[in-house]
Amino acid sequence: MPKSKGFRYKSRRILTRPRGARSGPIPEIYLREFRPGDKVAIKLNPSVHKGAPHRRYHGRIGEIVEKRGRAYVVAVSLGNKLKKITVLPDHLVKWGG
Repeated sequence: MPKSKGFRYKSRRILTRPRGARSGPIPEIYLREFRPGDKVAIKLNPSVHKGAPHRRYHGRIGEIVEKRGRAYVVAVSLGNKLKKITVLPDHLVKWGG
Protein backbone atom coordinates (compact mmCIF):
# COMPACT_ATOMS: atom_id res chain seq x y z
CA MET A 1 0.00 0.00 0.00
CA PRO A 2 1.49 3.41 -0.93
CA LYS A 3 2.37 5.84 1.82
CA SER A 4 -0.14 8.63 2.43
CA LYS A 5 0.98 12.16 1.62
CA GLY A 6 -1.81 14.15 3.25
CA PHE A 7 -2.17 17.83 4.12
CA ARG A 8 -0.09 17.60 7.32
CA TYR A 9 2.57 15.27 5.88
CA LYS A 10 6.15 15.80 7.23
CA SER A 11 5.07 18.58 9.58
CA ARG A 12 5.93 17.23 13.04
CA ARG A 13 8.44 19.98 13.85
CA ILE A 14 6.31 22.88 12.53
CA LEU A 15 3.09 21.67 14.12
CA THR A 16 4.44 21.08 17.63
CA ARG A 17 3.94 23.70 20.31
CA PRO A 18 6.44 24.33 23.10
CA ARG A 19 5.90 22.18 26.15
CA GLY A 20 4.50 24.93 28.40
CA ALA A 21 2.13 26.32 25.77
CA ARG A 22 0.00 23.26 25.07
CA SER A 23 -3.45 24.72 25.42
CA GLY A 24 -6.11 25.99 23.06
CA PRO A 25 -6.18 29.41 21.43
CA ILE A 26 -6.41 32.52 23.58
CA PRO A 27 -9.66 34.52 23.16
CA GLU A 28 -7.83 37.76 22.27
CA ILE A 29 -7.05 36.26 18.85
CA TYR A 30 -10.65 36.71 17.78
CA LEU A 31 -10.72 40.37 18.83
CA ARG A 32 -7.84 41.35 16.55
CA GLU A 33 -8.81 43.21 13.40
CA PHE A 34 -6.75 43.39 10.23
CA ARG A 35 -7.40 45.90 7.46
CA PRO A 36 -6.68 45.50 3.76
CA GLY A 37 -3.08 46.48 3.15
CA ASP A 38 -1.79 45.29 6.55
CA LYS A 39 1.32 43.12 6.52
CA VAL A 40 0.97 39.85 8.39
CA ALA A 41 3.19 36.87 9.13
CA ILE A 42 1.64 33.44 8.71
CA LYS A 43 2.39 31.45 11.83
CA LEU A 44 0.55 28.14 12.08
CA ASN A 45 -1.14 27.45 15.39
CA PRO A 46 -1.19 23.65 15.72
CA SER A 47 -3.94 23.66 18.34
CA VAL A 48 -6.38 25.01 15.70
CA HIS A 49 -6.77 22.76 12.66
CA LYS A 50 -9.53 24.71 10.97
CA GLY A 51 -8.59 27.53 8.61
CA ALA A 52 -4.88 26.68 8.60
CA PRO A 53 -2.94 27.18 5.37
CA HIS A 54 -0.58 24.56 4.01
CA ARG A 55 2.68 24.28 5.94
CA ARG A 56 4.66 25.68 2.97
CA TYR A 57 3.29 29.13 3.89
CA HIS A 58 4.45 28.95 7.53
CA GLY A 59 6.75 31.91 8.28
CA ARG A 60 5.90 33.84 5.12
CA ILE A 61 4.96 37.50 5.06
CA GLY A 62 1.81 38.49 3.20
CA GLU A 63 -0.61 41.34 2.72
CA ILE A 64 -4.28 41.33 3.68
CA VAL A 65 -6.43 41.65 0.56
CA GLU A 66 -9.93 41.36 2.00
CA LYS A 67 -12.02 39.93 4.81
CA ARG A 68 -14.19 36.95 3.95
CA GLY A 69 -16.54 35.96 6.76
CA ARG A 70 -14.33 35.71 9.82
CA ALA A 71 -11.30 34.74 7.71
CA TYR A 72 -8.89 36.87 5.72
CA VAL A 73 -7.59 36.57 2.17
CA VAL A 74 -3.81 37.01 2.24
CA ALA A 75 -1.60 37.59 -0.82
CA VAL A 76 1.70 35.73 -0.44
CA SER A 77 4.58 35.50 -2.89
CA LEU A 78 5.76 31.96 -3.51
CA GLY A 79 8.76 32.01 -5.80
CA ASN A 80 7.81 34.36 -8.62
CA LYS A 81 4.07 33.78 -8.20
CA LEU A 82 1.54 35.68 -6.09
CA LYS A 83 -0.83 33.31 -4.29
CA LYS A 84 -4.03 34.26 -2.50
CA ILE A 85 -4.88 32.04 0.45
CA THR A 86 -7.75 32.16 2.92
CA VAL A 87 -6.60 32.02 6.54
CA LEU A 88 -8.34 32.29 9.91
CA PRO A 89 -6.92 34.92 12.32
CA ASP A 90 -5.60 32.14 14.61
CA HIS A 91 -2.72 31.69 12.17
CA LEU A 92 -1.92 35.37 11.51
CA VAL A 93 0.44 37.70 13.40
CA LYS A 94 0.77 41.43 12.68
CA TRP A 95 4.06 42.23 10.99
CA GLY A 96 6.03 45.50 11.20
CA GLY A 97 4.87 48.79 12.66
